[in-house]
Amino acid sequence: MTMTRRALLAAAGVAPMAGAFDSPMPIQSERRFEVCLSPEGLKADPELLRTARDAGINAVWLTGFLYGYWPYPMEATRSHAAAARALGMEAHMVHVPLGHPGDSLGSMSSGVPLTPPRHWRMGVGSDGGAFSGTSLHPPATAENEAALRVSAGEGFRRIFLDDDFRLARSPGSIGGCFCEAHKRAWLQRHGYGEAQWAELMADIASRCLTRLVREWVDAACAELSASYLAQRRAARPARLGNMVMFMGSEQGGIRLEDYRTELFRVGEGHFGDGEFSTTKGKMNELFSSLFHRRFAAPELAYSETTAYPANALSATNMAAKLTVSTLSDVRTTCFMSGLTPFPKAHWEVLAPRMKHEATIHLRLAGMRPAGPIKHWWGEAGRYVGDANPFSLALAIGVPFEACGREPAEGWVFLGDHDASHAPANPGGPTRAAVVRPGVHSRWTGARSVSESLPELFRLKREIIAGKPDFPYVIEDYPATLAWYPQAGHALLWNLEERTARLTVRYGNRTAPVVAPPLGSVLIALGATAKAKL
Repeated sequence: MTMTRRALLAAAGVAPMAGAFDSPMPIQSERRFEVCLSPEGLKADPELLRTARDAGINAVWLTGFLYGYWPYPMEATRSHAAAARALGMEAHMVHVPLGHPGDSLGSMSSGVPLTPPRHWRMGVGSDGGAFSGTSLHPPATAENEAALRVSAGEGFRRIFLDDDFRLARSPGSIGGCFCEAHKRAWLQRHGYGEAQWAELMADIASRCLTRLVREWVDAACAELSASYLAQRRAARPARLGNMVMFMGSEQGGIRLEDYRTELFRVGEGHFGDGEFSTTKGKMNELFSSLFHRRFAAPELAYSETTAYPANALSATNMAAKLTVSTLSDVRTTCFMSGLTPFPKAHWEVLAPRMKHEATIHLRLAGMRPAGPIKHWWGEAGRYVGDANPFSLALAIGVPFEACGREPAEGWVFLGDHDASHAPANPGGPTRAAVVRPGVHSRWTGARSVSESLPELFRLKREIIAGKPDFPYVIEDYPATLAWYPQAGHALLWNLEERTARLTVRYGNRTAPVVAPPLGSVLIALGATAKAKL
């Protein structure tokens, strides 16, 4: 069964977003698990495909065109694809269209070039420095189009553009290429001169969302979307998708509205134990995934369950990332680790967790979490933000709601740049804005609260005061609680590497919960929850 997103939205009485690339949308409710592997990794371990299949992998994504090069013979790629299909898995392709400012591939042989070929022009940052990758000049689009025709001609029917398809060197940076050619084109388009250029540079440095910054970012988005659309046409009959980086948005040239009907890899950002092991790191992962799901249908959404370098993320932490996708209703988990496979022993830990999360996800797929904490990343954050959301509020055991529009009520925890720009709607007595200390806020009555668990647990007492009509974790313990009133269930994620013995209260009822280290537990809330339906 297939249905266009435009038809689906029309049936629901919702107008489709302008600028979206309309394409058939497969209906998929069950959780799928897929893995990216390179020909060099598969050559080094011929049994890896069978190991992945036995763990529950449904599809393999093979390395294809990399920013001007075909690093592996197509004959080898063709052979690995055939081997995957013979084992009952699908075989797809990943292209890296523009390159990266640094090594993000981790080749086992060190034989893969790190920068595009010399006839591709380098980018220029707002600081005047030159860099390779994440900038767009001819002939990059044309050569990527030609490469996509090759991959589609080989029978690959799904092709992802890796998250180097962006115009910003890192999350939170205001991108676009500031070379003379791009500068001249932008000035001519708007009838501006050097004075406006100097003003733009100052606005970018101060991260102020002015008319000039908006026009610059919109121009970068138009350039990248035009390249994507050209590549999408070239890829037919294959389906194309964009792997969006952590908190990726308009400031990186990614006009999120344009990818609503595309395969969409939601961006996460902590690929090693050092980053992901912290509670803040886990909540940043969850925040980014929830943010991107505002623009991606769950059936088309893929996770970024990535380790880099390949051995940087433990098996237990990689397994914990699976809960991020469950909480944000991302239907396809995509394991990645550059060109080197992550340790083979990881599959022993991943396989049972994959089954566990798939079982839970099937009960919750399509349902929206509800709660007093409002997950929000606004226009200022998307255009000039620092990719540092006030995410730790998701770890205090109070349920949340991911909002597609600016929340009119509830507890809204604001990133610094959303706080410093005036809200679109005035809100009312039921909306409480929370900002970090020292942040100038234009939201009426904003509270200043440190983004630390002790401070947030103190605030929690205020949020749950009285007789709340939502469940919550009684103890002050780092845990994420998602509440699904339609199902009469809640999902608790233990954020610590130790067993948690907690209590969830809902109305006059309490439910004891034992959650394994970094594990997730589905909680039946009983008749009280059913009465809410």
